[in-house]
Amino acid sequence: MRYFTLFLVLVIAISAGNSDAADDELFIPRISGVPSLSDFEGMEPQTEIAQSMAKVGEFIQRTPNDGAQPTQRTDVYVGYNQTHLFAVWLAFDSQPELIRANLASRENINGDDRVGLTIDTFNDQRTAVSFHSTPLGIQWDARWTEGSSIRAGFDTSFEAVWESDGKLTDQGYMVWMSIPLRSLRFREAEEQLWRVQFGRFIPRYTEFSFWPQYTLELEGRLNQTALMRGIEDVSPGNNSQFIPFLFTREVNAINPRSAGGPSFETSLENDLGLDAKFVFNDSMVLDVTLNPDFSQVESDQPQVTVNERFEVQFPERRPFFIENADFFATDSILLFTRRIADPEGGVRFTGRSGRYGFGSILINDEAPGLNREHTDPLYGEKANIAILRGFRDISEQSRVGFFLSDRELGEGFNRVASVDARLKLNNNWITNMQVVGTDTAPLSGGDETTGYQRNIQINRTGRTVNTHSHFIETTDNFRTDLGFQNRFFKPDTSGIHNSLNLNFYPETSNINSWTAGLFDVYLNDTDGTRIYHQLGPNLQVNYATTSFGVRYTDYAEILRPKDFAGIVTNTRYDYENWQIDFSNSTSQKATVSANYRQGRTLNLVPAPGSLPYVADTSRIDLSFFWRPIDRLQVRNTYFLTELQNRNSDTKIFTNEIFRSNWNYQFTKEWSLRFIAQYDKTDAGPATRLTDDENLNFDLLLRYVINPWSAFYIGYNTNQSNFDIVEMEGERELVVANDLRQDGDQVFIKFSYLFQR
Repeated sequence: MRYFTLFLVLVIAISAGNSDAADDELFIPRISGVPSLSDFEGMEPQTEIAQSMAKVGEFIQRTPNDGAQPTQRTDVYVGYNQTHLFAVWLAFDSQPELIRANLASRENINGDDRVGLTIDTFNDQRTAVSFHSTPLGIQWDARWTEGSSIRAGFDTSFEAVWESDGKLTDQGYMVWMSIPLRSLRFREAEEQLWRVQFGRFIPRYTEFSFWPQYTLELEGRLNQTALMRGIEDVSPGNNSQFIPFLFTREVNAINPRSAGGPSFETSLENDLGLDAKFVFNDSMVLDVTLNPDFSQVESDQPQVTVNERFEVQFPERRPFFIENADFFATDSILLFTRRIADPEGGVRFTGRSGRYGFGSILINDEAPGLNREHTDPLYGEKANIAILRGFRDISEQSRVGFFLSDRELGEGFNRVASVDARLKLNNNWITNMQVVGTDTAPLSGGDETTGYQRNIQINRTGRTVNTHSHFIETTDNFRTDLGFQNRFFKPDTSGIHNSLNLNFYPETSNINSWTAGLFDVYLNDTDGTRIYHQLGPNLQVNYATTSFGVRYTDYAEILRPKDFAGIVTNTRYDYENWQIDFSNSTSQKATVSANYRQGRTLNLVPAPGSLPYVADTSRIDLSFFWRPIDRLQVRNTYFLTELQNRNSDTKIFTNEIFRSNWNYQFTKEWSLRFIAQYDKTDAGPATRLTDDENLNFDLLLRYVINPWSAFYIGYNTNQSNFDIVEMEGERELVVANDLRQDGDQVFIKFSYLFQR
């Protein structure tokens, strides 16, 4: 720990004088009215208001040819008034018939041409908000966070209320954006000093170009933005938002705990709640939720979970947790908000003041006490949760912070304390460091246990060489009830994983770039015994709209008695596999991607009484995106995983997942979505799995004015391979060969944003 602290002090001293922010500047004028696309008829500023706006041009490619002139010209005109920021894009194109523009639901713009701007309103080079639009004015917005935490990069759970419009022309297309200042957070000051970046994506070339230059040579995004001056005497004002919601549904489904045995029951659920948001001093935000709206209308993407040793992570979509969600993110995931499953209500307070930022959450969770017997001590119990986060920015793009959480349930608790730092060493090197301690008491009371975790990584990002080295050590009694831990962060684990990628950009070839890489992992337990090793080279080749990849991986995995019941001594398993992947987006109407993996893996679901062993495996992942007409999008996904015993034809299991998502867009607001998903596990005699088959249909009619004002009508039905039989006078559920409907539901959801 002493050396860890000394290293922290040394790195802070090194980074304190570092600065690599871009030197470009933009002065944005206050304009007297509201610009429109008609002010730029003929792809030129025609009116007085258009000519009074600041012009941005001279974009530079980032990919595929870093530093080169873009293939198409882009001009942006920007201005502001007392309440809004405006941007009008003139995206010229020498082949306008090849522009990809489709009517789609909000944020569903992948594959289309688009333009966008990213604004760092605090000029801290850590976080920013981004607004993008297609040539038809379809919106996409996100929050950008520098770093390597779960929230790093673009987080599309951020939702803002803003306006956009678009128009195809014989010279390209135009886009109009109007962003209310009340949708932004910024310091209270007479003159604002923001950072801005403008970008354009042309999918037929896989070309990203930006102003100012955003090069692969440097680590970071926001340090390569331009200073934006000129915005004076503005404020989001008395910004209060109230979002009441109504949710009602009728469910007919099997209740396996019915008196006398499983039977179908019909229930009616009505829910009414309120989410409220209050903004103080332009950058302090209080969120309040009463009977929060945690009904999930959008379904999670399918993921393979059969024969997986570690938990699969799903994204958070619930509104209450979205505001400033990156404030709570650290490299070790100490807050995974989907752990808070069924709260009655809660409050959040987040904000910034100068170089300081903070976040706090007080909330409860009814889920632990639900569906328990009356005799269970936890029947009706609720978990009470308190979280506190604080940080201070230092130097350019460096930050130190702390995190505290407390989850109380019954007579037990889980308390977590952490200090962390993200430090930028120079233009290419960054490091992240974190120390975490936990204190846990059992639900029924008793002796407390403590644990700790040390976590340090150092990364290099550049055009040619990219490296990542990450050391994590976690003691046996480390526990985070609100967190998420993958293989590298699990208790009683100490090790390092590294990656090295070398990127090459041929100048006289159809190949845009190719990458040779190597990834290795060494994990021990805290006593020094090896428990996992992974080593694998990979090669990736990228053309304009096509990419190929191949990789080989060698594994050594050691299972301990505590890892699997029946193992009496540490047992080593060696296996390997190889995989190839392919993707192509040449067509305006279709995009396809495929991955095939072949080799050996560890069978973690052997027959009862048997221990894990190495088996042959193969896996196919297919994805096909199709636009048969401009208003219709079809996304098909197929996963096939097979395991069989080595040197024999004895099947262990076959798992298939097929999902087809159809979305028809009547207007920007009205859409109809249909999803069909089929899951099947065909189990052989060499596994404890049982045959499982499931067919689900989901129909949803949506009317979306903005992210918070929407109306939904949905129907869902599910079938599975079961039957209800009478056995000794009681009903029991048994596995059957045929599918039978096990439940359906009809629901209506309505929410509306009131803002002042």
